[in-house]
Amino acid sequence: MGSIVESFDWNIYAVLAPFFAASVFGDGSGKLLAAYAGFAVGFLARPVGSIVIGRFSDRYGRRLGLLVSMSGIALASLGIALLPTAAAVGVLAGVLAVVLRLIQGLAYGGETPTVAAYVTEAAPVHMRWRYSAVAYGGIVIGSLLAFGTIAAMYAIFGREALNDGAWRWGFVAAAAVGLFAIWVRRSAPETESFEAMTAELGTKRPPIGTVFREHRWACLAMLGMTISGTIPFYFALLYMPVYGDNIGVTSKESASSFMTLTLALVLVTMLALGWLADQVGILVVLRIGYVLQILLTAPLLLALKAGSMPFWVVALVLGLLVAPAMTAINVYGGLLFPPALRAVGGGIVNATTVAVFGGTFPLLAEWLHERGGYGVLPYYVTFASIAGLLGTFAALRSPSFVAAIRGNTATIAPTAVTA
Repeated sequence: MGSIVESFDWNIYAVLAPFFAASVFGDGSGKLLAAYAGFAVGFLARPVGSIVIGRFSDRYGRRLGLLVSMSGIALASLGIALLPTAAAVGVLAGVLAVVLRLIQGLAYGGETPTVAAYVTEAAPVHMRWRYSAVAYGGIVIGSLLAFGTIAAMYAIFGREALNDGAWRWGFVAAAAVGLFAIWVRRSAPETESFEAMTAELGTKRPPIGTVFREHRWACLAMLGMTISGTIPFYFALLYMPVYGDNIGVTSKESASSFMTLTLALVLVTMLALGWLADQVGILVVLRIGYVLQILLTAPLLLALKAGSMPFWVVALVLGLLVAPAMTAINVYGGLLFPPALRAVGGGIVNATTVAVFGGTFPLLAEWLHERGGYGVLPYYVTFASIAGLLGTFAALRSPSFVAAIRGNTATIAPTAVTA
């Protein structure tokens, strides 16, 4: 549920920003820029949330951590829906919007690694990659739900009504999805792995600095995985319509309609790859996927620009090539760190990397376009795939990961800790 809510909320905010910008940030020329700055602030807050909520869930439980993070997400969405207008309270409306996005960013920073820890510990060993695919597949489901909600709002209210305040219903829907997730999580059991660790250690955990001192290879592996799951994802599944429009091979409108089909096919592919990884091993699936990305990304985009390959073929292939990393990222990150550092360890690296490479991707892409450097973009995406491939070798230097993929869970139990 967490990834569904995250994707739903992030898409709702990004698409509805032009409608609420004037209402919340005033009628000045920088209103839309201010609205998108609020979007970026959420990314910047994630690393802090990964430390605070990740540490909390490592100490007090995955289930409780998930309830805390989702409560912050849902209440902040409801707060945005109820924001006063700039006409009523002046600059305070914009300040409140940014504060609410900060709260959501903090919550999402802890949500992602806590979900990864929960799924890693709750999944049966012989089905862990199918569980991982389903958990992260929520990103795709949330995007589809968001696009459907926005289409319904256009049909019901129309553009003028959305400008006049009907945009608020999008955030009401986001809050409702979040509250439903809280209701589902209330009945979720704590993982046996966490309960066993707590019985042995209580709430004592290793210092956070241990993540970098003793788990450097795990951090490098997580860095590679997150880069490879962020840049190609943002490019192939979110930015591709803009890219096609900018190079003159399609329009954003026609490309966006095709991307819905691509998202659905990516979801099906993730589920199939999850099953395959449970049979042959995740490293086999990841490495084949990365090699194909490295070999195909730049040639496909060059062929698209030259007009020798249709947009829909390139968009579909690039979208499907993202599926291996999306299938693995949840449980892969969870297995890299021992249980006592599982949420905070993976969370710090993941949230910081997403903030640096994900939050800046649209800005970097448009900056390259404006300065005639668009030709660099295919190689930037390829760089991300290379980082992911190298990360699979770093993962084999992580004792927790190696023990897990060999089925020896006894060797990943927590040992000495300090308060």
